Amino acid sequence: MIGWSTPAGGAPSGRAHGTGRLKSFFADFTEGFTTDELRRLVGRDARQAYRVITREQDLAAEPRGRLRRLFFRAKIVFLGLSYKLTPARRVLFGVAILAAVLGLFRFNATVESQRITVDFSPFWFLFSVSSLVFLLALELVDRVLVRDELEVARQLQRDLLPSAAPAIAGYEVAHSYRTANEIGGDYYDFLEMPGGKVALVVADASGHGMAAGLLMAIANAALKLAVEVDPTPERVATLLNRVLYRTGDARSFMTLFYAVLDPPTGRFSYVCVGHPFPLLRRAGGETVELGTGGFPLGIRETLEITDHEASLEPGDLLVLYSDGLPEAVSATGDAFGYDAVRVLLRQPGGAREVHDRILAALDGHRSQEPLKDDVTVVVVARV
Repeated sequence: MIGWSTPAGGAPSGRAHGTGRLKSFFADFTEGFTTDELRRLVGRDARQAYRVITREQDLAAEPRGRLRRLFFRAKIVFLGLSYKLTPARRVLFGVAILAAVLGLFRFNATVESQRITVDFSPFWFLFSVSSLVFLLALELVDRVLVRDELEVARQLQRDLLPSAAPAIAGYEVAHSYRTANEIGGDYYDFLEMPGGKVALVVADASGHGMAAGLLMAIANAALKLAVEVDPTPERVATLLNRVLYRTGDARSFMTLFYAVLDPPTGRFSYVCVGHPFPLLRRAGGETVELGTGGFPLGIRETLEITDHEASLEPGDLLVLYSDGLPEAVSATGDAFGYDAVRVLLRQPGGAREVHDRILAALDGHRSQEPLKDDVTVVVVARV
C-alpha cells in the first residue's frame, strides 16, 4: 500500500500537495490517450499527412539513393507545408526553420588579435521554437473557426433529417445515419402525403464533406418541391434529375431510392436510380432485391426512369441503406460487403433488432478504422 505522508496535524505536506497537483495535471493532459491512437498517429495518420502535404509536388522526380531520397522528401515536405500557408506565415515558417539551422552552429570572431567564440545557439533555438509555436497557434485558431462554421452547417443538416421514426399504424421503423466527415452527403426522410400515404426516401450525394452536403441540401429542397407538384416516383426522380443536372457538373450526382407506401395495403411504387438495391425479406425468409440498375441522377439531362411496384405483407421487412455500409473497410482493407447485409437479414427479428444487428456487425468489422463514406440504414417492418 502506498500513501502520502502527512504532518502531525493531518494536512498534506507541501511536497505531497505539489506532487498531487502534478499528477492531476498529467492525468488531465493525457485524458483519452491510448496506445492505439499513438500507433495510428505514427502510422496511418502520418502517411495520410504526407500524401496531403505533397500532393501538389512532383513525386516522380524522387531519386533512388537512400540519402538523396531523404533530402528530396524533406524538401518536398517543406515546400508542401510552406505553400499551404499564407505569404506572411510562409515567411515566418521559413525564418523559423532557418533559425533552427543557425542554432546548430557557433560563430567565431577575432577581436584585438584574440579569437572569441560567440554561441548564439540558445537564442536561435528559442527564436525558432517561439516562431513555430506562434505559427501553430495561428493555424489552430483558423481550424477552430472553421470547425465552428462546420458545426453550424452540421446542425443545419441534422435539421433536414428526421429526428424520430414516423408513427405508421401497423409498421415498425428503425433508422440511423453516420457521417464520415463533419458534413455528410447521405439523405433520408419519411414524408407524409395526402390520403395517409408515406414517401420513403434514401439518397446519396457524390463525394464527401461540404461539397456533398451542399448537393444534398439542394436535392432535399428540390425533392420536397417535386413531391408537392407530383408525388409519383417517376415524376419526382425526373424533376430531381433535371435540377441536379443544371446545378452541378459531371462530378455532382446522386443515387436515389424513392417509394410511395400505402400503409393499409402494404403496396408501394418505387424508383431505384443508381442506388444500392434495397432488400425485401419476406415473412417466409426469402430475400428479394428491389431495383434494376441505371445511372445516378444528375449525370445526364434525361434518364429513362420507370416506376416499379412491390408490397410489404404482414411479417415482411424492408432494408434500405447507402453504399457506405457494404463499402466500409476493416484495418486490413476488407470491405464489409453486400453479402454480409444479406446474411444478417436472414436472421429473424423486427426492424429494431435487424437495424441494431447490422450496425453491431459493421462496428465489429471495422473496429477502430474510421468510416470512409457516410452510412445510412433504414429498416421498415410490417407487423
